[in-house]
Amino acid sequence: MSNAVRTPFTCYMPDILGTMTTYHCPRDGTRSPISALTWCCPVCRGPWDLDFTPSPGLALHVLPGRANSLWRYEENLPLSSPEVSLGEGRTPLVPLTDTVSAKLDYLMPTLSFKDRGAVMLAELARRLSPDRVVADSSGNAGTSIAAYCARAALPCTVYVPEGASPKKTQQIRAHGARLVAVPGGREATALAARAAADEPGVFYASHVFNPHFLHGTKTYVYELWEDLGGRLPDALVVPVGNGTLLLGAALATAELHALGLITVRPRLIAVQAEAVSPLAGAFRVGAEDLLPAAGHGDPAPTLAEGIAIPRPPRARQILAAVRGSGGTFLTVSEDEIRDAQRDLAARGFYVETTGVACWAAVRDGSAYRPGSVVVPLCGAGVKTGMAG
Repeated sequence: MSNAVRTPFTCYMPDILGTMTTYHCPRDGTRSPISALTWCCPVCRGPWDLDFTPSPGLALHVLPGRANSLWRYEENLPLSSPEVSLGEGRTPLVPLTDTVSAKLDYLMPTLSFKDRGAVMLAELARRLSPDRVVADSSGNAGTSIAAYCARAALPCTVYVPEGASPKKTQQIRAHGARLVAVPGGREATALAARAAADEPGVFYASHVFNPHFLHGTKTYVYELWEDLGGRLPDALVVPVGNGTLLLGAALATAELHALGLITVRPRLIAVQAEAVSPLAGAFRVGAEDLLPAAGHGDPAPTLAEGIAIPRPPRARQILAAVRGSGGTFLTVSEDEIRDAQRDLAARGFYVETTGVACWAAVRDGSAYRPGSVVVPLCGAGVKTGMAG
């Protein structure tokens, strides 16, 4: 990781990346050219952010006739003219109650919202031509990275916990990726993938450490803005493990506000499972980062496996984003997750157990102030089946 520097640097590679951008560390200012395959800050080993400013050209009237995918917002994305798209994005927004609507992000090419970020990572990897791509995941990010690497004809290895859903691991293998099952939980899996990522010629398609993923997930909010006629709901309720959807939402609301396309930013309401809720615990006591005891020992089991992250690397950013929006954290029990999954199925929505957490948090209406609310239904029920 010797290509990272601690002085201002601009990487001029428009022929490869289509834009002139660099990574920077939000903690200590370290910078790195994107082409270096440097997956994290070499000083603090933390995640990168991206030097990127969106174009001022976006407006509702320019969107009709554009691609019916997330690439319709191309001028506000750090990559353009993709070759690996599977038509991701533009998922339906449907009402659940008078005040709560659901965005059906399980209707994506690989049946989860992770396609929004995975397409950005695969497109970037295609342009950088690494020897191989590695990723780690509890399931959905891995299936998505595997699919888009297949589309890009890139060799891919996905590390998963040994207890990952068999249906998700079957999907990963079906796309031609090499699967490595790691003994232990999500943290052990991440450590194994990061060790592989330190090898020469490896592109780490990390949905946590690589900020291009966040610039993909932010399109969730751009679509809401378009579908609601140039406005956003009063609150965005988002499941949080590593926080990639929430941080993407924070990026989008900041960009839309800076461009004058919205006047008020929505509150961000973050949802965690009671069993694994390190961020909610830190938020409640006013901490700016995880509490010292967070993440030590094996996390408790939870049906919401996709957000069972004991020590999210972007914890400080997640907590700051929620506080800055005037939002809060909510937690849900295992019984509430079961009930919410059955309730959604009875309404016609077959959603995996992680994907129902937000509906579990807000369905009775008492957990948020009055106003319009959108929840994401993030993953399809066929990935996990119904909870027992």
